[in-house]
Formats: sequence, structure tokens, C-alpha cells
Amino acid sequence: MGFEKGDAVVLRDQHSDHDGEVGEVSQVSETMFGDNTYIVQFDEGQEAGIPAEALDAAEE
Repeated sequence: MGFEKGDAVVLRDQHSDHDGEVGEVSQVSETMFGDNTYIVQFDEGQEAGIPAEALDAAEE
């Protein structure tokens, strides 16, 4: 599943301080392998280099 800038997402990464938090996609980058990675802004910071598999669409 792909996300676009401005989408609300939930991070699913047990090693992150933001695991389970809702954030907003602030940037989408394509890797040299053609996959997208994301920078997500949270209330208390941001995470960079997040693969699509670690994100779920947030409930509206």
C-alpha cells in the first residue's frame, strides 16, 4: 500500500519510540530499488526511512 504526503498513518515498529502513534506523512522518497520510504511527523518528533510495511492508514 502506498501513501502520499499529508496522509494520516499509524506506525507499527516495536523498536520505535513512536510505535502505535498516529502521524502525518511529510515526505515520500523512492529507493534505488523502486520502493517508497516515508518521513512521518508526530506530535513529539519525526521518523525517517520508514517502509510502507511499517505503516497502516489511520482511522478517520
